[in-house]
Amino acid sequence: MLGVTKNESKTPNIINNLNETNRYSGTLVIVNIALKAPLIIISTTGNLLVLAAILRTPSLRSPSTVFLCSLAVSDLLVGLVVQPVYIAEQLKPSHSLLLGRRMVLFLACGVSLGTMAAISLDRFLALYYHMRYPNLMTEKSAVYASATLWVLSILLSCFGFWKGNIYFFTIAVSTTICLFISTFSYVRIYFLVRQHRLQIQVQQQAVENLNVEHKVKMERRKKSALNTFIYYIFMLLCYSPALFSALNLAIFPSRWTTAWLLADTVAFTNSAINPFLYCWRTREIRAAVFKTIRNILYKRTEEN
Repeated sequence: MLGVTKNESKTPNIINNLNETNRYSGTLVIVNIALKAPLIIISTTGNLLVLAAILRTPSLRSPSTVFLCSLAVSDLLVGLVVQPVYIAEQLKPSHSLLLGRRMVLFLACGVSLGTMAAISLDRFLALYYHMRYPNLMTEKSAVYASATLWVLSILLSCFGFWKGNIYFFTIAVSTTICLFISTFSYVRIYFLVRQHRLQIQVQQQAVENLNVEHKVKMERRKKSALNTFIYYIFMLLCYSPALFSALNLAIFPSRWTTAWLLADTVAFTNSAINPFLYCWRTREIRAAVFKTIRNILYKRTEEN
């Protein structure tokens, strides 16, 4: 994350923001840009393929895929907009680029974090309210929830126009809330799955007499919940440095160092990793992505 000057409170906020860009280490900037370049290509290509695969495959439509689409769009913005603006602001620091970088970073990464928290909560609800879940969470409900996350992130991104410590404090609080929701959801999922397995062992005969279709649905939801747990692990690894960076800059703005630049790059890595996680953990999405790739290559071959 980028820092603020010591005397920011003594001068206009707009002018002080310009001083952030004077602390870059030339070598670290070059290293940071070199790391971001492949991330831009991977996150843009990967998330475009996932979006195309989901939109071209009607059988994948469900509340879960609505959240995945929202996550893919936000991750696409990270690769297509956030990182190029970030690089431009590092190479040629200016006040307008600084404000633009702050806003698009909070917007895209905020939606990405918020959507991953929503996915974890959705998987918990699918297990906890397994009988009522189809009525509780519909595609329309998922669209409304995703739209709310986007609107909220747009509003919170406006804090980029304020003093740096307020902006970083907002990032720290938002990140903490999202990580807390995800952690709570997966801890509860763990105990629910464990409880279900114990019930199977103790009441094996009763379980065997349950409706087969109900058992299949429960197993699918358990598998889906456990699959999305891997998203949480990578989210935690990628966003923890950014959280500590934001907390440090919100409380001790004078302790900013150029090493904090790498915290943002680590966070951006999550947007490049997510498409591979979709394909690795979800067979239907993997098949749809491969089919989309084959169709693209086939069309190019025909054109040539």
